[in-house]
Amino acid sequence: MSFLTKEPVQRAEKYLKEFDTNLEVISLETSARTAAEAASSLKCEVGAIVKSLLFSADDKFILCLVSGDKKASLNKLKKNLNINNMEMAKAEDVKQITGYTIGGVSPVGHLKKVNIYIDKNLDRFKDLYAAAGHPNCVFKISFINLVQITNGSILDITE
Repeated sequence: MSFLTKEPVQRAEKYLKEFDTNLEVISLETSARTAAEAASSLKCEVGAIVKSLLFSADDKFILCLVSGDKKASLNKLKKNLNINNMEMAKAEDVKQITGYTIGGVSPVGHLKKVNIYIDKNLDRFKDLYAAAGHPNCVFKISFINLVQITNGSILDITE
């Protein structure tokens, strides 16, 4: 069975095509579950991989899009967003909020509305690669289009 026929991949692809018909989901033979695996599969720098990280923040969830060679800084996030309690979301919450499983969380096409914050370090790269609903599916996008398609806020959120 092709990865492209899976519902989460089709949901991500639909969202991408509504934004720009030229955006395409790339199905990989090898896994892109981690930033290092994705970079190896795509033969690009790890920093050009967009990690989609869902956090439980006080009484809501937020999605952070972070460069593959960086770590999200809970301290910076808490300070910038005036949040008291923050932690990585549990796997079941990731699935419930985004509709994706960890390793394939796309920055777009979520089941529930979530505020998105984008690591300013991602603007170092001409092309970025983000998950498209499955650990073997990604899409290529520019930084400016990533900001536009997600309606995300650019912040300094990494260590």
